[in-house]
Amino acid sequence: MLRWLVVAFLVVPVIEIAVIIQVGQRIGVPWTVGLLVAESLLGGWLVTREGRRAWDALRTTVAAHRMPDLQLLDAALVLVGGTLLLTPGFVTDVAGFCCVLPITRPAVRRLVGWLIWRRTNRTRLVGHRPVDE
Repeated sequence: MLRWLVVAFLVVPVIEIAVIIQVGQRIGVPWTVGLLVAESLLGGWLVTREGRRAWDALRTTVAAHRMPDLQLLDAALVLVGGTLLLTPGFVTDVAGFCCVLPITRPAVRRLVGWLIWRRTNRTRLVGHRPVDE
């Protein structure tokens, strides 16, 4: 966990600054600022739209008395993607759009599912016993 916090608070901002500087040198400062503002506006609109869709799907699934596993994960991905889109920078915006866009979200959902599966199986292999054993 500490490793991820170091990455999140130290490495990512350094990468973001480096990418913003590179983009600014290539296309100019006004265009870079304009692109960052346009990404923020597009991201805000997209998060609002996809958040509403995710919430509606979650309510429909719960009303049908089904387990809302995919819907909860979609809602969480939209929330995480929205947070990443609020963070200034191009790298976090790309990650945020991957979490929010309905075209790329299933791939991110599979990746998150695989990471969760890997984490739970690693815990089981280390020696923790399941409750029913």
